[in-house]
Amino acid sequence: MSSNPVAETVASLMPRAKAELTELVAFKSVADFDQFPKSESEGAARWVADALTAEGFQDVALLDTPDGTQSVYGYLPGPEGAKTVLLYAHYDVQPPLDEAAWTTPPFELTERDGRWYGRGAADCKGGVIMHLLALRALKANGGIPVHVKVIAEGSEEMGTGGLERYAEAHPELLEADTIVIGDAGNFRVGLPTVTSTLRGMTLVRVRIDTLAGNLHSGQFGGAAPDALAALIRVLDSLRAEDGSTTVDGLTADASWDGLQYDEEQFRKDAKVLDGVELIGSGTVADRIWARPAVTVLGIDCPPVVGATPSVQASARALVSLRVPPGVDAAEATKLLQAHLEAHTPWGARVSTEQIGQGQPFRADTTSPAYQAMAEAMAVAYPGEEMQYAGQGGSIPLCNTLASLYPRAEILLIGLSEPEAQIHAVNESVSPEELERLSVAEALFLRNYAAS
Repeated sequence: MSSNPVAETVASLMPRAKAELTELVAFKSVADFDQFPKSESEGAARWVADALTAEGFQDVALLDTPDGTQSVYGYLPGPEGAKTVLLYAHYDVQPPLDEAAWTTPPFELTERDGRWYGRGAADCKGGVIMHLLALRALKANGGIPVHVKVIAEGSEEMGTGGLERYAEAHPELLEADTIVIGDAGNFRVGLPTVTSTLRGMTLVRVRIDTLAGNLHSGQFGGAAPDALAALIRVLDSLRAEDGSTTVDGLTADASWDGLQYDEEQFRKDAKVLDGVELIGSGTVADRIWARPAVTVLGIDCPPVVGATPSVQASARALVSLRVPPGVDAAEATKLLQAHLEAHTPWGARVSTEQIGQGQPFRADTTSPAYQAMAEAMAVAYPGEEMQYAGQGGSIPLCNTLASLYPRAEILLIGLSEPEAQIHAVNESVSPEELERLSVAEALFLRNYAAS
């Protein structure tokens, strides 16, 4: 880093940051209490609350949200008449998946090859630490020039909407002039990036019934309608020959005019097997940031082991549809349900049920906050210009906040660059990214206060 005093302070705080992230990663804070003890999430929430209290935050509270989890809130007053900035992160994490596949234990922060490995290291416990580092650096260099609110969510990965519902019921709580969502990431390590769009999502469960019960495939197969075969036909209708998503009535030809994603780099990042083609048309950025994408998340059908020679009477699937900016998720849900029903063959009985939805998001990149962040990132990443990228995933809270506070500026930054492998085994964070983004956030708060 440069000789900038803020950067020097952050650099001096990195050993403490590693120790704190080690403590935070140790909590198995998966907000699925059928699989993981609720006490683990509660312990992580208390850790965050204690950290805010130690930094002088007022009104620190563990908010009991409607989905049975806790979000942590704190308020740190700044100078009279200053702007208010809300800093967001989440302390809950994805399940570790196959723990045996991890090189080192998922809930023990471990340094290896210059990175820190552990579940949540990047997504998003590292985001909590990033906010703390930025605030500490400012306190040590003239003070924090804005009012700061911090909210750390406890169920973001589960998508159960607890914090969104709580915020809607208490609209004054998170009100701010600008909101920094610390749950995104740079396009690649060392390239400062703000995420300016998010795809929304809808989840639909589809069920097909054809018979009163399963039948012997030798006695009845060939004439008796197979519900699993019908379901396969329906699911196949959601893709064109090249793999593009095809939902009747849903536009799928938008283009992305920002930062582009090199196809070979994408193949490497996605770990596509040799000889396997990418799906869809247009640029990679078009496909993952600007167009809809359907994914079959699961199918209820007999497993191969123990299967019997039967014609299946019923079959179910869970279908996810990522919805690009500019498309209403509720309308996309209706189109998806209509498509599934229209493409069910043989007069089979079909039912669809929506079980989750989040709207897409598009930021106003011409706002003063974006200029303040661009200037901050230019200092934190010497020689690099801030880039704008999309993100294929969803952060439903963004739309809740945008709806509640339409005049607020929303920026998305974070530690989840491709090498972090968030949601996968061996998730890790780059300590250099943590350091630089903490500097960028601190300088942003200073720049924004003066704008």
